[in-house]
Amino acid sequence: MKKKLTFLGIETSCDETAASVVREKSDGTGEILSNVVSSQIQEHKEFGGVVPEIAARAHVEKIEFVIKKAINESNLNLKNLDGIAATAGPGLIVCLTVGLNIGKAIAGSLNKPLLAVNHLEGHALSPKINKKIEFPYLLLLISGGHTQFLQVNGVNNYKRLGTTIDDALGEAFDKTAKLLGIEFPGGPKIEEWARKGNENYFELPKPILKRGGCNLSFAGLKTAVLKISKNLKNKEEKYHLAASFQKTINEILYEKTNIAMKEFLKVIRNKKNTFVIAGGVAANLSIRENLTKLSRENQFSPIFPPTNLCSDNAAMIAWAGIERFKINLVDNLEFPSKARWPLDSSAPFLKGPGLKL
Repeated sequence: MKKKLTFLGIETSCDETAASVVREKSDGTGEILSNVVSSQIQEHKEFGGVVPEIAARAHVEKIEFVIKKAINESNLNLKNLDGIAATAGPGLIVCLTVGLNIGKAIAGSLNKPLLAVNHLEGHALSPKINKKIEFPYLLLLISGGHTQFLQVNGVNNYKRLGTTIDDALGEAFDKTAKLLGIEFPGGPKIEEWARKGNENYFELPKPILKRGGCNLSFAGLKTAVLKISKNLKNKEEKYHLAASFQKTINEILYEKTNIAMKEFLKVIRNKKNTFVIAGGVAANLSIRENLTKLSRENQFSPIFPPTNLCSDNAAMIAWAGIERFKINLVDNLEFPSKARWPLDSSAPFLKGPGLKL
């Protein structure tokens, strides 16, 4: 009988220190034996955002404890592991280095394989832990640092269909929250405030909505929110702005996802088309409802990871390590951390003002 793999995952790409032990099940999905996440919200709250040096120091202080806790909760020991998967990028170099180096040390000392995992691939494959999903599928990756439409052809095989040309969606949520006076991290609170407001109170721009294919832009929307926020008279108007912002985001995502689905269907002829929505912003219930509605209209099956696997976590890194190991993508102990590491290396870099779309 073929041995089922058990991997330790380590994640330190930004401000979450995380470790997880995941075991492959006989049906091809995964069993999460432990999933420990140590947040740094208190360390960064007074600065209104993540400070890389503070984040890296916190990782150094917590990483050993977090890994030990993950191993203990799994009821295994390090010798039971088949491999070590650690996030190698993209992210903050000073943070990535902490997790990747300890992953290398564990792998080297135990003579176990090291899998240097792309954080974005962790998100891309995360729904497969709980559900059998056939390749290829359409992916919308929406997080604090990334917003992309990707055609997922297989492990380590991605084609980018569209991306943000400026801000990531999660960043737009966090910046809007900050302008409304919501403490960091404020993105998730926007949804709560939006429920108390009138979504039609403010008219907000939808940049490049009718051009640029399924590329997206949020900088102009953020600027409009900034201008309005300076003249808000009371808390009620703040609720209205949160609601109007979230409605505008949903309208942009609806239009751009519709285009991405058509692009996907030009190339892929599946009997059943799957649309995966992953990343931290995928936990937003309003966005889930919006994209579920669109998926049904276009005969796609929408799949979201469980909310605890939407934000940064090490279970998705362990699982990506298992998936990569199964196709012999093992890395050496010299593998470097990478601040920038696109899933589709052939896609053009689209960032900055003056882009012609």
